[in-house]
Amino acid sequence: MQETKSNPSAPLRIALVAHDAKKDDLIEWVGHHLSMLENSELVGTGTTGSRILEAYPTLNLTPLFSGPLGGDQQIGAMIAEKRLDGLIFFVDPLSPMPHDVDVKALNRLATVYDLPVAYSPSSANYIMRGLIKDKQKSIAAA
Repeated sequence: MQETKSNPSAPLRIALVAHDAKKDDLIEWVGHHLSMLENSELVGTGTTGSRILEAYPTLNLTPLFSGPLGGDQQIGAMIAEKRLDGLIFFVDPLSPMPHDVDVKALNRLATVYDLPVAYSPSSANYIMRGLIKDKQKSIAAA
């Protein structure tokens, strides 16, 4: 698959991930941003992706494996292959995560490849606005 950053007319590709205690928050956030997300290509880890699709079945979202069962690594591969424009990852900092190593690896890859990452609704709002603005500038310049 080609890099989305090199093709200004390609849809935004966004990964959506949420810890268990934050899944409802992410689903609500998606609902508030349907107009921005409906023209995007979305991926989501297992339960998160399935629940988003259940709530918003018209979204172009591909559910991956559950995070602890390889979904985090699938998203990590997409980051390394420069196939994502952003990662929205609603984290629960107060609950222990048995697959914390996977989450840290995902964060490390996002940093290495300079991928915008949001960990909360307010940061996700800013990242989405910035991605949409950058996309509009790229299209105008093409």
